[in-house]
Amino acid sequence: MRVCERDAQDLAVGLLRGYGVPEKSAQIQAGILVEAELRGHPSHGLQRLPRLLRRIERGLADPVSQGEFRWRSEGVLEGDGLRGLGPVVAFAALDRLLERVGRTGVALAAVSNAQHLGMLAQYVEAIASTGRIGIAMSSSEALVHPHGGTSRVLGTNPIAIGVPSADGAPFVVDLATSEVSMGKIHHHAAIGRPLQPGWATDADGRPTTDAVRARDGAIAPFGQAKGYALGLAIELIVAAVAGTPFAPSIRGTLDAEAVCNKGDIFLVLDTCGSTDLLRRIADYLDFVRAAPSADPETPVSIPGDGARRRRTQAANAGFEVDPGLWARLNDLSLHKNLSRRETPS
Repeated sequence: MRVCERDAQDLAVGLLRGYGVPEKSAQIQAGILVEAELRGHPSHGLQRLPRLLRRIERGLADPVSQGEFRWRSEGVLEGDGLRGLGPVVAFAALDRLLERVGRTGVALAAVSNAQHLGMLAQYVEAIASTGRIGIAMSSSEALVHPHGGTSRVLGTNPIAIGVPSADGAPFVVDLATSEVSMGKIHHHAAIGRPLQPGWATDADGRPTTDAVRARDGAIAPFGQAKGYALGLAIELIVAAVAGTPFAPSIRGTLDAEAVCNKGDIFLVLDTCGSTDLLRRIADYLDFVRAAPSADPETPVSIPGDGARRRRTQAANAGFEVDPGLWARLNDLSLHKNLSRRETPS
């Protein structure tokens, strides 16, 4: 079924508010989920909301925390999320980095004890909108097999990079170091869609296109040895800088049973700040877009172009949501509203 942005945002905010999330934080968290839907990434969208609400209900996530921060050094910020919502804690960290980076040139935040972030692209885009370069990395449960292996030992360990541009269309790359995210596997399982060959193995280490079987198996690293190497590097960096566990000991981004103990790294790099620099970046990106295309019907694009195009289309025409998920969210909203009305004042 097709849903408009406003209806999705209102429903998500209402649910979060019903579980004790303050208005501003609810808008931030809901916005991250709805934005993923608008950009065509439902694996990081509304399907994650019921699990987050269960985590709040069970005390695994704190609906009001914005985290605690201290400067470990002049340019390194340490954040304890205190089980707060991932986007709320992350933007609190970014506010502090953006205040500091003009003085230090480089500012880094190492965050622990916060919930799942959602799409990393939205954080580096926020940094790029200020004329700075943003880099974000996050760790996860062991979900990925090593190159040449069959069992889970690494996280999906995503990385995102945003570079500003004069035309308001920054370079934005956001990718997991696995062939796909586990969220995408769950999405395929929920709607009964098979996986592409080579994406995953089952619990016995055999290649599978069955998304349900893959949930108990392992995801392949992207690009074989290269993706494996990059994923392992991010695993080591996040654990070393944020002081968080390695993948086999991480829990809490895909369940409602354990405290979320992954780590997040945000890096802000100041630029020379000149309008000329941003114009030269924009001109170079346009030069790349104008490169000869292998398919005349499909021109060359820059990372971030597709997401912006899909977002514009979805903002005008709405986006597809699994009817079962939409019904479930509305049932949750109705139940929570009834419960609140029935509670004695």
